[in-house]
Amino acid sequence: MSIENDKLNIGFIGAGKVGRALGGALHNKGYQVSAVCSRTKQSASFMAALIPGCHVFENSSQVASTCDLVFVTTPDGVILDVAETTSWTSGQMVVHTSGADSREILEAAASAGALTGVFHPLATISSTGNVANPFDGITVTIEAEFPLLQTLENLSHALGAQTLRLRQEDRALYHASAVFVSNYVCALADIACGLWEEMGFDRKQAEKALLPLLQGAVHNIKTAGLPDCLTGPISRGDTGTLVKHIDALEKLCDPLSSTYRTLGMHTVDIAMKKGSITTEQAHDITSILIKQENQK
Repeated sequence: MSIENDKLNIGFIGAGKVGRALGGALHNKGYQVSAVCSRTKQSASFMAALIPGCHVFENSSQVASTCDLVFVTTPDGVILDVAETTSWTSGQMVVHTSGADSREILEAAASAGALTGVFHPLATISSTGNVANPFDGITVTIEAEFPLLQTLENLSHALGAQTLRLRQEDRALYHASAVFVSNYVCALADIACGLWEEMGFDRKQAEKALLPLLQGAVHNIKTAGLPDCLTGPISRGDTGTLVKHIDALEKLCDPLSSTYRTLGMHTVDIAMKKGSITTEQAHDITSILIKQENQK
């Protein structure tokens, strides 16, 4: 059985933005968050000051000795070291919040008899910490076995999040999908702003002008869904505009034109699913994208 909310003693190893947000949100939902340690005492003290009843400890073993459930909210590259250098106890629950790593990285804790798992919020947690509950309405992916699985689902539901059980073999693809929709959107926005700089505008002007377009795209995905949300020249079968784009990018920077062509090829598939172009149009667009590549 999972431990009742009012009896669950929770600790954190790592006091960065994820740890602070999760610890604060759990405290606000009535959970007892009583211990924290971090690489620097300053960051641990900052987190403890935000959560009444939370005490700062010198090291991870001290946190583990006082808590039923320990969240490892360190950077991903530190999780293994924490697992191997902390003194765990049998029956204890140890959970990391990495998106890319499975619970296998906590094998040292499992060998000591601890129950191990993953609790990954599929969201961008702000460093400002100005959202009372950034987990409300998001998806949390969980990897664990009973009874820890039930405990983590209870935590997720208490925070207002949707729960998704994820197989450990799917962890890398899952996290890659998150990178595409989050980090790479930032990369594409940076590329777009760079093109405005080539035209003589400054970056702030570009951001201000392009942001409504980005927000509109997100709104269309939310309201119309894929593939119906697709707009633009490929969705219209506008080959003339594509040629102009590629020619301009070729003169400016070969890597940018290659990125444009790669994304264009995938966009053809979306347009076909939407039904906005014919098979013949798809062939013509693909030929343009490949021809431009072969001409290099």
